Amino acid sequence: MAIIPDNIKQQVQEAFRVLSGSVRIIMFTQGEGGALECSMCSETRQLVEEVAGLSDKIQFQVYDLVKDAQLAAQYKIEKIPAVAILQGGIDPKDYGIRLYGIPSGYEFSSLIEDIILASRGTSDLSLKTLKDLEKLENPIHIQVFVTPTCPYCPRAVILAHKLALASDKITADMVEATEFPHLANRYQVYGVPRTVINDVVHIEGAVPEAALVGGLMKVLDEEGMGKLRREWEMNLN
Repeated sequence: MAIIPDNIKQQVQEAFRVLSGSVRIIMFTQGEGGALECSMCSETRQLVEEVAGLSDKIQFQVYDLVKDAQLAAQYKIEKIPAVAILQGGIDPKDYGIRLYGIPSGYEFSSLIEDIILASRGTSDLSLKTLKDLEKLENPIHIQVFVTPTCPYCPRAVILAHKLALASDKITADMVEATEFPHLANRYQVYGVPRTVINDVVHIEGAVPEAALVGGLMKVLDEEGMGKLRREWEMNLN
């Protein structure tokens, strides 16, 4: 039985008319189709497969986290279900766009927007943001914790994914909080969306672009201060 209703499929097909370049969607599961397949993996696989079937510009590939461990390591996938959205072609471009957990409910729109974003290969971020991103020297990991019933979460997810697309220093994850309770507990997710940057900065709510970039710059400042402290301690010794 199909997960996506026919009327929604028609809307998605219409939205996919803007796809310019090809898109490759890579999913990691475990024990595909078997009784031991992870919770929500089967539903996620079917949902993404149905979406991929709505455009001939989308390729969908499924891998096993254990059997394909080398590939999982290449994409830095450590938990499932995991979906990576890449710009397609002979040499796919990995922007660091990830979705962990089923992109259902309001997050279905994040999946669709991510596909369009990867196909386009450009974001609508401001010139100031793009200049700020050029200052990044070290890797930045953004995690946006969401739930399917949160209407504000997709805006936070898409903004984080736009930043990942714009900078090869950034990877950005959508994390479905109820599917990964150990992470929700670790980062004290009591409300969503909650954005965590490099385990250092926590941002509540779907904030504007400038506020999220401000969080990135705060990480940059703290890393700079940390470097100065280390140099000072070395000089003391």
